[in-house]
Amino acid sequence: MLDEIPLTRPDTPLLDTISSPADLKPLEPEQLLALARELRQFLLYSVGQTGGHFGAGLGVVELTIALHYAFDTPNDRLVWDVGHQTYPHKILTGRRERMLSMRQAGGLAAFPHREESEYDSFGVGHSSTSISAALGMMIAAREQKIDRHTVAIIGDGAMTAGMAFEALNHAGDIDENFLVILNDNNMSISKNVGGLSSYFARMWASRPYNAIRTGGKKVLSHIPPALKVAHRAEEYMKGMVSPGTLFEEIGFNYIGLVDGHDTLELIEILNNIKKLRGPQLLHIVTQKGKGYLASENDPFGMHAMNKIEPKQTKPVIRKSESPSYSAVFGQWLCDMAARDPLLAAITPAMGAGSGMDTFAQQYPTQFHDVAIAEQHSVTLAAGMACDGLKPVVAIYSTFLQRAYDQLIHDVALQNLNVLFAIDRAGLVGEDGPTHAGSFDMSFLRSVPNILVMAPSNENETRQLLYTGYQHNGPAAVRYPRGKGPGAKIEEKLETLPIGKGVVRRKGHTVAILGFGSLVNTALEAAESLDATVVDMRFVKPLDEALIGEMATRHQLIVTLEENTVMGGAGSAVNEFLLRQDYRIPVLNLGLPDEFLDHGKVADMLAAVGLDRDSIVASIRAKLQKCKIQSQAV
Repeated sequence: MLDEIPLTRPDTPLLDTISSPADLKPLEPEQLLALARELRQFLLYSVGQTGGHFGAGLGVVELTIALHYAFDTPNDRLVWDVGHQTYPHKILTGRRERMLSMRQAGGLAAFPHREESEYDSFGVGHSSTSISAALGMMIAAREQKIDRHTVAIIGDGAMTAGMAFEALNHAGDIDENFLVILNDNNMSISKNVGGLSSYFARMWASRPYNAIRTGGKKVLSHIPPALKVAHRAEEYMKGMVSPGTLFEEIGFNYIGLVDGHDTLELIEILNNIKKLRGPQLLHIVTQKGKGYLASENDPFGMHAMNKIEPKQTKPVIRKSESPSYSAVFGQWLCDMAARDPLLAAITPAMGAGSGMDTFAQQYPTQFHDVAIAEQHSVTLAAGMACDGLKPVVAIYSTFLQRAYDQLIHDVALQNLNVLFAIDRAGLVGEDGPTHAGSFDMSFLRSVPNILVMAPSNENETRQLLYTGYQHNGPAAVRYPRGKGPGAKIEEKLETLPIGKGVVRRKGHTVAILGFGSLVNTALEAAESLDATVVDMRFVKPLDEALIGEMATRHQLIVTLEENTVMGGAGSAVNEFLLRQDYRIPVLNLGLPDEFLDHGKVADMLAAVGLDRDSIVASIRAKLQKCKIQSQAV
């Protein structure tokens, strides 16, 4: 048990010999146990140097070793869910010495990435995809007559999503060799892992038992009463020592509960499962953060961590820090609930990240965490709105994508009073393209009835949330990850005029129409250009009168957004100018038509031309191309 994270590289002589899973095969059982200890130490050390997720990875060290020991990877497919748990997998598959580049520009991705390694069978980032993807791989192998095993490893949290059960239902119907491993780190059921359940798990994975289970029952089928008794006895036995009846009904042979930290038992069971016919579900119990005391004691709080910085030799004078956008939302939510008992706050497992902890404590009956179930969260809100509640759905931009159909058909089509508080809009940095909120302006503004807002600072976020809450119909406020520019936050809540922008700076020749977080960058760029800067605030409806005024008084319109240019806010401006027959050059600046790899947000923005200097250069190049003489000093 480690009580602190190693600050220097630990001594890992056995791990250092593992360059690929093939190097595991010759190891003796005692060496596998030693390898697990070294792997934990190295994992903690590497994450301490780079920051990232480690709680889930610590919990699957033994499972990862057992999987690569029992199966012939990469020919056999291992499909991991979410990806937070795959750091041990990366270490054992030839990436050990690159772990210190994790989540950095040009370094390893935070999640499995097909282009990074042949051992990463499927790229992930969102949860609950592993069973569907693995099932697709199994069917592909069957159709091409390729002999391989396919394994999906999914956590208990990811099993809350309907997609996982849709895939399970399909797999049970296909009735082909297929293994799902349910990694259960909910400690409330760990008490069931004992001698009895372990004994039955080994038995249910054995060939003799399954021969009786499949062939024996066919024999007994000639005697219906005997078959009925045998079948019921098996169900009752499994129901008493395990929660496997549901999976059995779907069509899986349930095997569990199994201690997920017993490497040798896992290997024995996996080797037995490889010989079985049909869909198998292995239910293991693990402890999140296993082996690191602080993480074991607080598995949720220690889910991930920032990079450990070297100790300062001189005292650091800290300036007063502005709150994060998530904190601004959390405070607004509490203030709003104090005014309105009909407020209902919903989140699909993003409560802490969305700043809702205080609200959940103060207003527990108005707080609804529906787990990883984005589609359900939106339709739940629609149902609440139908019968008089005022739901607020707190969700990350990247995860709202998963509930797009529900947003359109269940909320917008019925014009219901649902407010979407969309966190992590724009680039998110080290978590990469799977978590970036690059598309919400584009996919929201095309939906009828919805109000779409993009605040440029903390106070605008608070006031636009209030504006959206008071609005009759669906509304969305999108704001970025992290802290804002430090604007003064007014305690008073004010409904802002719908569809009205604000001129932040008056200038000449160029009018920059900024949407959201890049308004502040536009103000910096405008100083070099003597440009006008408009904080548009609203993506839908647009302030068409103000855009028309800018087009009349300037020679170039520039739109600026931290969203993909295609179909984004700039496209909305283009459509208006074209529809009204304004003859003025337009420059649309935003995210390019590509998925951007992980890195620091500032560096990523600079790389795609959205930092101050790049914006100035792009505008000057456009002026030159259009032969417009700038009046900048």
